[in-house]
Amino acid sequence: MILINLLPHREAARKRRREAFFVSLGASAVVGGIIAGAIFGWYEVQISNQQGRNATLKTEITRLEGQIKDIENLQGEIAALRARQQAVEDLQADRNLPVHLLNELVKQLPDGVYLTSMKQENQVVTITGTAQSNERISELLRNLAGNSPWIAKPELGEITAGAVQLSPRDTRRVSNFTLKVRLLRASEVQKAQAAASGASAPASAASIAART
Repeated sequence: MILINLLPHREAARKRRREAFFVSLGASAVVGGIIAGAIFGWYEVQISNQQGRNATLKTEITRLEGQIKDIENLQGEIAALRARQQAVEDLQADRNLPVHLLNELVKQLPDGVYLTSMKQENQVVTITGTAQSNERISELLRNLAGNSPWIAKPELGEITAGAVQLSPRDTRRVSNFTLKVRLLRASEVQKAQAAASGASAPASAASIAART
C-alpha cells in the first residue's frame, strides 16, 4: 500500500528551523550577556583596585612631600647655623687683622716710602702716604700684589706732586699717593694656601716623574 503524506511538511520544517534559529539566537544573546557581564565585572574590580592603589600612592606622596618640607626646613636651619658659626669665626679672626696688616706693611714697605694715614671699612683699607718717587710707589704696589698673603687687589687711587721742607735751604720734591687694598680674612688665607699647596703637589710629582 502506498502512503501519501498530505500535511504541509515544508512549512513545518521551515517553522522548526525558524524556532531553532531563534532559540540559538536567544542562547547566544544570553551567553554573550553573561560574558559581557563577567568582563565588565572584572574591569570594575581592576578599576577599583587601581583606584585604591592610586589613593594609597596619593597618601604616600602627601606624606613624603611633608617630610621633604621638613628636610628643607632643617637644611635651612643648618645653613643658618653654619652661617652664624662662620660669622662668629670671622669676627674672632678679624680681631687680628690689624696686626696682620701692620706686619705686612712693615715687611712690604720699600725704602723711601712713608705712610701718613690708614682707614679701614670692612675689609677695604685706604692708605695714604708719601714717596720719594713714583718708582717707589710702583715697587710698593708690586710687593703688596705678589708678596703678601694677607693683602690682595692693591689699587692706586691718585698721585700728586708735593714738596718736603727738610731745612730752610733744603726742599725736596715728593709724590703723595692714595691706594686701596683688600685685607683677607684668616679663612680666605687658609683656602688660598690650601689651593696653592694642592696645585704645587701635582707639579712636584710631574717634575719627579720627568727626572726619573
